[in-house]
Amino acid sequence: MRIAVMGAGAVGGYFGARMAALEAAGETGSGVEVHFVARGRHLQAIRTNGLRIDSHASPLHLTAVRAADDPAEIGPVDVVLFAVKLWDTESAAEACRPLLKPGTLVISLQNGVTGIDTLCRVLGEEHVGGGVAHISATIAEPGVIRHTGALARITYGELNGRVTPRLAAFHEIAARAGFEAKLSDSILRTVWEKFAFLAPFSGVTALTRQPAGVIRRVPETRALFLDAVAEVARLARAHDVDLGTDIVVRIEALLAGLVPEMKSSMLNDLERGGRLELPWLSGAVVRLAAEVGVPTPVHRVIAAALAPYADGPP
Repeated sequence: MRIAVMGAGAVGGYFGARMAALEAAGETGSGVEVHFVARGRHLQAIRTNGLRIDSHASPLHLTAVRAADDPAEIGPVDVVLFAVKLWDTESAAEACRPLLKPGTLVISLQNGVTGIDTLCRVLGEEHVGGGVAHISATIAEPGVIRHTGALARITYGELNGRVTPRLAAFHEIAARAGFEAKLSDSILRTVWEKFAFLAPFSGVTALTRQPAGVIRRVPETRALFLDAVAEVARLARAHDVDLGTDIVVRIEALLAGLVPEMKSSMLNDLERGGRLELPWLSGAVVRLAAEVGVPTPVHRVIAAALAPYADGPP
């Protein structure tokens, strides 16, 4: 199976590296060939020094990595892991065209709930699958991905809920790659479940400039976070996605299980002075809620307070 990772950042780079390690280790019958699409200094570092995963749980250094900045150099593949930042969705989807052949599956590992619609519009719904990644990882420096904690999981599925041969073949490889790999027969619900955690967690950690441990320890920030979760749950219900009556309780338990130092990727971007995914997280909550008449006062404050930083330092 030929796999292309579109966006070899913290998420795509981590999970792609784990699958590439099957081949690098010379595993008999690994049947996998992984290519990374990257750019700039990160690409140059990968070409020169390989790709390193800095992780207390499971460190890894791949010295020989297939990496390119032009998908046309890679050609058609069986699966694309689509893991670019949300603001690059449209352009990256267009760039994916040389990677497609009949039956190619593009699995989105992006944050938010809007990227799948863009991929379906640009590439065709028959090529698109959904996915979510659960991991705390950042690019520590070009060519180096730092993984915090032990959590490393991707969940994926066909949009129609079926387990197709192409999905089963990918799952067989992912299940051997050293991370938790899960099939979902209701991936859109799974995507919204993550969004119900991620949009509030990204917003509240970025708003307060504090990690998970502080957010859950301080009563006021904990309550703010849970109110933001409830707003997303009401929005999901308005879009005919039922997250269950216990969704707030489940996400509160998820917050309780995070390592205290865990930060959202949006907080990491804010601290680095980078662009934020705000318009596709709390901003999207506000926008989508306005269309269906659902009030979202917490996310409105988050979106407004962080708006000056959305494109970098004001």
